[in-house]
Order: sequence, then structure tokens, then C-alpha cells
Amino acid sequence: MPCKNGTVAESEALFELDPESLPGGGFADLAQQPLDQLVAPDWAAALSGVEAELRQVLAFLGTEEAAGQHVLPAPSNVLRAFSQPLADVKVLIVGQDPYPTPGHAVGLSFAVDGKVRPIPRSLANIYRELESDLGLPPRIHGDLSAWAGQGVLLLNRVMSVRAGAAGSHRGKGWEKITTAAVTALAARTSADGSPLPLVAVLWGKDAESVRPLLGGRPAVSSAHPSPLSASRGFFGSRPFSGVNRLLQDQGAEAVTWELPPLP
Repeated sequence: MPCKNGTVAESEALFELDPESLPGGGFADLAQQPLDQLVAPDWAAALSGVEAELRQVLAFLGTEEAAGQHVLPAPSNVLRAFSQPLADVKVLIVGQDPYPTPGHAVGLSFAVDGKVRPIPRSLANIYRELESDLGLPPRIHGDLSAWAGQGVLLLNRVMSVRAGAAGSHRGKGWEKITTAAVTALAARTSADGSPLPLVAVLWGKDAESVRPLLGGRPAVSSAHPSPLSASRGFFGSRPFSGVNRLLQDQGAEAVTWELPPLP
């Protein structure tokens, strides 16, 4: 629902994983929970074909944790992207893996906890392009839940990482989970069989790898917003206005990209 300042609050309808409901609150405990208690009910149905693989990944995270590794994000946030009902998603923003800095990763690609200062440089570059594209002021915080509340799925291709070791959980099974998720997202149809509105945002080679899963759905793509690549095609790409235009072409409501001044 729109707020007075024109932004959109995080949906109260989002499914929430309650850390207190987890025995001990660790990753190994997550692996034992019913799937529909870990993710939104329609995501549980969509991911049922990879439930065994998901449990294997969560069990692996449990072994990492038991060995003294600091795994990010926290157990209560590792599946946060799937707390947003599948039926509500209209924009998919694909990230690589979580920020490896302790205190940063919150389970949504490119987002950080609202108290983190300074924000990561990739996110600062996203805000810079948002200002260039739509004239919206950059924020000092990295809480992107206002986007999620409007149906923007912020999904990392790999959904966990060891602290201080970017890419450390690649090839551990997450790719199968997120492949199933993107495939299910693209396959959604309305009662008359027509595709439900969807626009994918593919920043960088990792994100581009999901394009074959989209079934021809429209996508906005460019270089990654990382400081290493942003000047090679991300800046000036105008992804936010592009997404809104493609949504409106499908009869869907545009995203209000402006974030609250403070989380």
C-alpha cells in the first residue's frame, strides 16, 4: 500500500520465517522444517521438485556452521527472497551471491541491513543510476524491502556465502534451487493461459545465465553495477524506466522505485 511519502511499505502479507520457531535457530534445524514453513506456500509448491536438493544445501550450511564457519545471511534470512508470494512477483532482479561482509547480507540481492553504513559500492552505483534514470535521490541506507513489497524479487543465484569469502558456496546446490525458481516464475499464467507480467533485470554474466530460463519473457540487461564493471555499460543503461515501460506494455502497474529516506 502506498505510504504518505509516495513510497511503498513492505507488504504485511509477506510470509515470515520466525527464528524463534526454529529449534536452536541453526541451518541444520532449517533442513528439518516443512517446506511450507520455510517459504511462502505457493513457492513451496513451485519448489517441491527440488525440495530434496534444498534440504541438502541447508544441511551443508549446517555442517559449515558446526565447523565454526560464519555463514551469511543468518538462518532466518537465507530464504527470505521466497517469503514474497510467487503470485505477486512482477520484476526479477538477479544477483550473484550475498555480500560476504558480516552484518551486510539480508537475503535479498543487492540489499543490506538498513543500519549498514556506508552502503556497498555496487548498491551506491545502483542508486547513482536510479538518480540519473528517474531523478530520484540516492539513499544512505540499503534497505530495499520497499521494492520487495511491490513484487520485485531480489534473488541471488547462490543464496549463501562464507563470511569474507565471496563465491565460496557456488556449486553447492543453490543453482538448482534458483533455476527451479526462475523457471517457475516464468511459467506462471493467468486463468486464460496468458503469461503473467514479468520483467527480468540481468546485471552481469552470472545474471545473464538465467536468460534461457525466462521462456522469452522481457529482460533488461547490462554490465554489473560493481565498481569493476559499472563504467562498461551499467551507467547510462536506464534500467528502472526500462522495467516500468516493459511492465506497462504487459498491462501491469509500474514500480515506484523511490525508497524511504530512512528504513
